[in-house]
Amino acid sequence: MTGSLLRFILRKMKILDRYFARQLVAIFIMLLLVLTGLAWMVQIMSMLKFLLNYGINLTNFLGLTLLMIPFIISIIIPFVTFIAVIFVYNKMISDNEITVMASVGLSPRQLARPAISLAVLLTIVHLILNLWIVPVSQAKFYSVQWNLRYGLAHMKLQEAAFTELANGLVVYVDKVSGYDLSQVMLSDTRDEHAPITIFAEKGKLVSTARGLSIVMTNGSLQARGDAMTTGTFDTFDMDLNVGDRGGDDSFRVRRIPTLQLIKSVLDAPSEKQHQTVLSELGTRFLGPIMNLILATLCALMLLRTSLLRRRTSFAPMAAVAAMALTMAGFMSASNMLSSLTDLGLLILAQGLVLFGIMFALYRK
Repeated sequence: MTGSLLRFILRKMKILDRYFARQLVAIFIMLLLVLTGLAWMVQIMSMLKFLLNYGINLTNFLGLTLLMIPFIISIIIPFVTFIAVIFVYNKMISDNEITVMASVGLSPRQLARPAISLAVLLTIVHLILNLWIVPVSQAKFYSVQWNLRYGLAHMKLQEAAFTELANGLVVYVDKVSGYDLSQVMLSDTRDEHAPITIFAEKGKLVSTARGLSIVMTNGSLQARGDAMTTGTFDTFDMDLNVGDRGGDDSFRVRRIPTLQLIKSVLDAPSEKQHQTVLSELGTRFLGPIMNLILATLCALMLLRTSLLRRRTSFAPMAAVAAMALTMAGFMSASNMLSSLTDLGLLILAQGLVLFGIMFALYRK
């Protein structure tokens, strides 16, 4: 009798796993599309000023914002997973489907298996996003944004008018022919203690590895500091530096490929950069694990609360409260781990944290 019941349960489990999986995947995809679309629209609204100020055409602008989608998805995946699990399992609890399944001998752990299996798959997908796709898309986003904002193709100098290229950097050009300039006057007061004024017969806009420059010929220079300095030149290369192509450390590390980031841990030039790199590595490796933690937490909390306490209305609130506490603890652990100065210790500590959390969630 016991053997027949066991075979019946195992046979039904395969059917139930597929039943759970179809509902979980459908809800997950729908939520992911909706929330990603909303986040993308918010990103578009936040960048409208960029569109209007720099006169960028709509196609280039939309292409730029689309490069943010991998990063958006990497942020919201754990929360979409949590919402999908809580929606599907709470619906089944409300419809008494879970009660029927439990009555034939299925445990909360067995009923949670489809959610955990989906979470494992999403953790792998999230790792691929964080380790490869997001850094590439972020690098492309910043490169396209920089070129649209400061690139030669979008550097518009008006004839017979003063053009402010950046705060404290003003250029006057008598005539403009493509990138060739005639009768150039440049005032650079970005360093208020050493302002510079340059006059030149001709100039040319060029793009270098550092950014934009104006190469001027046949001109004169006035520099004011402790004393006035004047001089003439045949050729003078003025680095405009209208935009920082690198950005600060926190944004720059997002664009670095993961393997290169791991190598840079060993030769970071300063302690601050070393910590920044370790923090980014921790985020890339530790973030995807939230899919597994939240899905397991949500499914088991819902099932155990509804089956053991018979209070179905309390189950979603318990799952949300547990999620909030887990997120707070996880963020605290992440902050502490990111302060470690050794990459090996960081990986070991993250593994121990994951093992401890999963053991606490998955034990009977």
